[in-house]
Amino acid sequence: MYEYIQGKLVEATPAYAVVDCGGVGFHLHISVNTYSGIAQQAEIRLWVHQIVREDAHLLYGFATKEERALFKLLISVSGIGANTANVMLSSMTVDEITTAILTGNVNAIKSVKGIGLKTAQRVIIELKDKVGVSGSAEEFVFSAGTFKEEALSALVMLGFAKAQASKVLDKITAGGKVSTVEELIKLALKQL
Repeated sequence: MYEYIQGKLVEATPAYAVVDCGGVGFHLHISVNTYSGIAQQAEIRLWVHQIVREDAHLLYGFATKEERALFKLLISVSGIGANTANVMLSSMTVDEITTAILTGNVNAIKSVKGIGLKTAQRVIIELKDKVGVSGSAEEFVFSAGTFKEEALSALVMLGFAKAQASKVLDKITAGGKVSTVEELIKLALKQL
C-alpha cells in the first residue's frame, strides 16, 4: 500500500523511527543498518513494507529499496517472520546476507539470533535462485523466478486464471532471458 514515507525525522532508535509526514507521525520498525544510515539526518525517506495482522498494522522502514526487497524475500521463507527478518538485516548487511545465501554459508545465517540450522538451510534453499549479485556487490538483482511470482500476481489481479497465467509465464521464462517484470507481463498478455 505504501511505497515510501518522506518527512522530518522526529525520533530514531536502533529499533524504530518516527517520521513526521504532513503532521502525522509514522512509527516504523527499522534495522540497525537503516538506523546507521538515517540517525544524523533531519529529513529522510524510508521505503516501506506494511504488514497487517489481526491485532496490528505494522510498518517496516528501510533506507534502501534493496534492503526492503531482501526483507520481502526473507519473510517469504517458512519460519522467518518480520521480526526475525529485521534481526537478520540488523546483524548483517544486504550484501553479506546475499553472499551467504549464494555461497550456501549456513553458519553465517545460523549466527543470527533466533535462526537454527534447519531455518538457515531453508533460507538458502528457497532464496538461492531468487537473489544474485550482478556487476558490483552493491547491485542487487532478482531472478526470473521472482519476476514470475510478481507477474503471476499481477495477472491474477487483472482477472486471468492462475493456472493458465502460470503456464504462459513458465513458457516465457523457459524460452529466454526476461529483464523486467513489466516485460514479462507484456509478453504474457500477448499470449493470454
